[in-house]
Amino acid sequence: MSTENLPQSPEQQPTRKPRVAVVCGGRSSEHGISVVTAGAVLKAIDRTKYEVLPIGITRDGRWALTADEPERMAITDRRTPTVEDLAESGEGGVVLPVDPGNREVVYTEPGSVPKALGEVDVVFPVLHGPYGEDGTLQGLLELSGVPYVGSGVLSSAVGQDKEYMKRVFESFGLKVGPYLVIRPREWEADEAGARRRIADFAGEHGWPLFVKPARAGSSIGITKVDDFSGLDDALAEARRHDPKILIEAALRGREIECGVLEFEDGPRASVPAEIPPPDAHAYYDFEAKYIDSTPGIVPAPLTEEETAEVQRLAVEAFEAASCEGLVRADFFLTEDGEFVINEINTMPGFTPISMYPQMWQASGIAYPELVDRLIQAALRRSTGLR
Repeated sequence: MSTENLPQSPEQQPTRKPRVAVVCGGRSSEHGISVVTAGAVLKAIDRTKYEVLPIGITRDGRWALTADEPERMAITDRRTPTVEDLAESGEGGVVLPVDPGNREVVYTEPGSVPKALGEVDVVFPVLHGPYGEDGTLQGLLELSGVPYVGSGVLSSAVGQDKEYMKRVFESFGLKVGPYLVIRPREWEADEAGARRRIADFAGEHGWPLFVKPARAGSSIGITKVDDFSGLDDALAEARRHDPKILIEAALRGREIECGVLEFEDGPRASVPAEIPPPDAHAYYDFEAKYIDSTPGIVPAPLTEEETAEVQRLAVEAFEAASCEGLVRADFFLTEDGEFVINEINTMPGFTPISMYPQMWQASGIAYPELVDRLIQAALRRSTGLR
């Protein structure tokens, strides 16, 4: 009797490598930076340890298979790449099952039979901004029952909304700077009253002010305003990205960042970095971060006491927002010697030149190991309420 078609015992069955779907792009204004980040992650993933499925979300929200070509996912001639540049088909789409009992990803194309792409064991969502970093994608993955890298729904939403982030930090006793929020309904119902509130805020805290979209990142849509003459343009620019506006008083001090990474025994902080004032820019804006690549100082020139304090506060911020996986926490070290938290990023810039990987490199964890640790942490964690 032939044994050729008999089922194999568990010991005889080949072991399948975990399959990682690297998802990038998205509908936010940070689409291009997300693609750059994905290229770095794809290049760093150990292919002897993991299978990889690159998936991109176009700027209009279509899920597409993308080329597994990290070298094409870089900033070229001051231009960021797009998923549309990399999509393998202009019409086909990727469908993630919304069924915890089925992790089979399917590729569909008009006029063709759907093609099964195999099961996905973990998703590495390297999306920044709304519709990716804000809990929306995380909610979809929870429904699908697929583990993923990074924070859950609530933590991602809190980390994306600068107003509620600050409110959470304040409730946990973390020091934040003065801020003012103008919500969409307030602006639409009483624009003159909203402007009076801004004038009162400027009168109390002085100029300059920073006008920001409340739910955007990568310094997109932010304007430094030195007086009332620049306020209208700044408000229009912020509202172009988000109808909810955050206005912050300028803090005099040094910009200090610290990375937090989840280990088996809990979160730990990296050595901190300092962001020096960029020479060619009014502040650390998008161009300074990504196009001109203003270098940070790693490790930051702080005393042992200051280093320990900012590391403690970074972990406290991570815990306050119930984060998981990774966070970059941004602070100001004021002239009075006090650390004031500015924000956290639950999916920070993650290219090799980004500050988060640089801080962990200086802490003894190289980029490929950092990627591996995040994937392993996600694989250990089940989906569901967190």
